[in-house]
Amino acid sequence: MKYLNWVFIFICSIFFLQGCTEKPSKKKTVWAIPVYGQSLALGEQAIRITDFDSFVEKCHHLVVTENLDEDFGYLSDTEFKQRMKKLFHDRHRAFELSIYGMSEAVTSYLNKKGYGDSVILCTFPGGRGATSIVDMSKGSSAYNKFLDEIAEAYNNAQSKGWDFIVPAFCWMQGEDDIVWRKSKNYKKDLKKFQTNLNTDIKAITKQTRDVVCICYQTNCVSLSKGFNQNQFDCKETYVPQGQLELIRDDSLFMASGPTYPYSFVEEKVHIDGLSQKRLGYLEGLSAIRLFESKPSKGLIPKNFNIVGDTVMVEFNVPTPPLALDTLAVLKAANYGFSVIDSQNVNILQHVILANNKIKLCCIKSPSGSKVRYAVNGKKNKSGFKYGPRGNLRDSQGETEKATILNEVYPLYNWCYQFDELVK
Repeated sequence: MKYLNWVFIFICSIFFLQGCTEKPSKKKTVWAIPVYGQSLALGEQAIRITDFDSFVEKCHHLVVTENLDEDFGYLSDTEFKQRMKKLFHDRHRAFELSIYGMSEAVTSYLNKKGYGDSVILCTFPGGRGATSIVDMSKGSSAYNKFLDEIAEAYNNAQSKGWDFIVPAFCWMQGEDDIVWRKSKNYKKDLKKFQTNLNTDIKAITKQTRDVVCICYQTNCVSLSKGFNQNQFDCKETYVPQGQLELIRDDSLFMASGPTYPYSFVEEKVHIDGLSQKRLGYLEGLSAIRLFESKPSKGLIPKNFNIVGDTVMVEFNVPTPPLALDTLAVLKAANYGFSVIDSQNVNILQHVILANNKIKLCCIKSPSGSKVRYAVNGKKNKSGFKYGPRGNLRDSQGETEKATILNEVYPLYNWCYQFDELVK
């Protein structure tokens, strides 16, 4: 018996000494960048091209879900259903999401910068398909679920002794409000959403840093039955214009990109899996710029000047020079530009690209007219072939590229759709 006691003491001593000599696990910081919106945020109809096993390997095991695990692909509208799907490994509606491309871009950056031992990216989708912004804002079940998942991720990080911060979220919503117009002031509603989410996230994480909205732009204007591209008061542009103005004027909004350069499922509402991945990489580049305190406003107009019968449009160009690209996006009339007078007539004759400016030459003075870009397209069509589109981009894709399914895709910044009154 005395011998057994000594053996027990000896074994315990070994474990004690091992515990003393083992290096403590390095403290980590979790950066959470989820996506929120309607069906595009949830990847509806986007056939998944991301294999989750190779995905976590490609991301160097630096990307996790709200559970701080690597079990992606179990989204459902309630937490209970989500847990059941995970329990039974049910991934039959695990669509391609933009956050997979975003994660690949961000974790590649983290690894190159040597942050792989200290920073982890947490990401997951939230929202509700076919829903107006007013029905998925603060107080809605989708909003509450999103906050609960952020809180779950925060609590999981805290239990590990890790820091946790939400620097940004990606926004993909607006198609419903273009057609049904339940939101009477989309720009105001989106800003209110960002303000509420910012406040609520800070209450959970105790962070002082503001939560930035990395904002895409919906371009499905031709899906509305009453759409008329030459109508002076074109209500279908209110949503995309509101998104652009927040990106342009509000420091808590950044650009990812418009959707028109991409392919859509059946050329309707939802971008396909490849498009989700490509747009996701642009979200990732925006997140990286946020980390480096170099926020991007994307390719957007910043000044309009009338000189005789010409409108001079000056742009914010992330990576000069500008280009009119008719290969990546099928050529639109006047490269997507129009100048609509108060009589519902397009008075634009031709377009000239001059350095980082566009000259819109009209048949008469454009004063009091609306200068538009990408407000066109065939009825009920979306995408780079026949939908509302334009051909203006910058040159970022010469240096920034994404390899997807063994194909290389340049990551250009395409001009955001706009509708601006000039005087």
